[in-house]
Amino acid sequence: MVITVAGDKKEVKDAITVSELIVQENVETPQYVTVSVNDDFIDKAEFDTYALKEGDSVEFLYFMGGGR
Repeated sequence: MVITVAGDKKEVKDAITVSELIVQENVETPQYVTVSVNDDFIDKAEFDTYALKEGDSVEFLYFMGGGR
């Protein structure tokens, strides 16, 4: 199936989970990543069970602290 990951179309296996996609995409520091699917944030507790569907749009987001 085809999904969009960070703006790029990707061919992935059917019903790939968010956790599997994180591994496949070699996401840096996966323990700190926030994932949105079709602009909806996915709870980390659902990463292992949330199955992506054809045409989904996935973004990996990192929230950084700091500043002045």
